[in-house]
Amino acid sequence: MNRLVPFAPRLETDRLVLRGPETTDAEAIMTFLMDPERAAGFGHIAPRGDAWRWFALLIGHWHIHGYGYLVIEDKATGCAAGISGIWNPETWPEPELGWVVFDGYEGKGVAFEAATAARRWAYTELGMTTLTSNIVPDNTRSKVLAERLGAWYERTYTNENMGVDELWRHPGSEVVLA
Repeated sequence: MNRLVPFAPRLETDRLVLRGPETTDAEAIMTFLMDPERAAGFGHIAPRGDAWRWFALLIGHWHIHGYGYLVIEDKATGCAAGISGIWNPETWPEPELGWVVFDGYEGKGVAFEAATAARRWAYTELGMTTLTSNIVPDNTRSKVLAERLGAWYERTYTNENMGVDELWRHPGSEVVLA
């Protein structure tokens, strides 16, 4: 194992492990990013070199903030199934609970399970009291998941990286941890 963020937590659910990114995760993450359909709501990155730089950015985010996206690992197969965690790059309005699942893992509750664990971690271990999710307006699946997580639409704004974005507010720590 080549853990690139040795201080990232290891969170476990019934079916998943959420852990820091490893060198072996680069290919799965880059494949997702380079797929124009699958990454449309996340930020499609066509050139392989740019997708590699985003993978490096993922690791750098951890070193700058002390938190970031965790790789979702399927316990049954040991394969990377997606990413979920807390994302807050420069220009973001506030910390975001984000999620994506890779090809073959949609429609199985993986994103919900991972995002629930990541949000609980942010509230219990990072001391955050509120989170948002930034969702591009036509990403219906993410909106449905946000609602399932208890989030609600708050406002539309212009995201410097994504363009028009919707900010969805999650229930605060006092509700989630009650």
